[in-house]
Amino acid sequence: MPAQQLAMHRVEKPWGRRQLWPGFADPSPDGDPVGEVWFQSPDGFEPELLVKYLFTSEKLSIQVHPDDGQARAHGHERGKDEAWLVLAADADATIGLGTVRPVDKHELRAAALDGSINTLLDWKPVKAGDFIYSPAGTVHAIGPGLTVIEIQQNVDLTYRFYDYGRPRELHLDLAVEVADARPFVPLPPPPGADPTRRILAEGPKFVVERRSGGSACLPLGTGQGWLVPVAGEGTADGVAWRAGDCLVLSGYVQLEASADADLLIAYPGAERLALA
Repeated sequence: MPAQQLAMHRVEKPWGRRQLWPGFADPSPDGDPVGEVWFQSPDGFEPELLVKYLFTSEKLSIQVHPDDGQARAHGHERGKDEAWLVLAADADATIGLGTVRPVDKHELRAAALDGSINTLLDWKPVKAGDFIYSPAGTVHAIGPGLTVIEIQQNVDLTYRFYDYGRPRELHLDLAVEVADARPFVPLPPPPGADPTRRILAEGPKFVVERRSGGSACLPLGTGQGWLVPVAGEGTADGVAWRAGDCLVLSGYVQLEASADADLLIAYPGAERLALA
């Protein structure tokens, strides 16, 4: 099937929120806060990428993800690069990215044990519209007051250094082993494209495009792509979508989007699709 709606899975988190984002129903007043919304294949198929929304009211754990080689050494299919598009941010919102200076493994371990890793992390201010590609190995944490779309390699593989005293498992040995604890250097911005098609990230593990409304053909061929409507409505090969949905695409997909549409399109690989 060239276009398929993915199933929404809401995940309750202690750091989540009770007021979410247009397109998502708020939890009941007496319900637990929702921190994540995942989009999953109804048939249980595990594709290369995973799309989530994050809603934060507290700092998330300080963590790191392994790269492909490190993950496969421990029996996993792939590592975890991830990227975030900030949809909404409080005035003082931050994301911790990399460390303020290079930190060796001995100091990193000690800082995780005594909590001072929070001050070693480089807390960068963020605002609505910011996009960040975070390669595997980056020590990071998402701060409070954020609504974020996360696109990641599809593997549940997070090593936590520190979690502010929450009663969750830490993974200190593995985290220290895979961390590249140094100041964060953003990937260079990809060169320009069509005005209606902005390339946010072009590899190394996946491409993310931001498109406006209108008609387009997505020549995915034998690959897969993910359509994440931020605003607007439309169809993909006749399958209706609206903001808050997520579709997985394959083949040569005819996309029709309303004039007010704001779309993310993601697909594995290191090169953008040729215009069609």
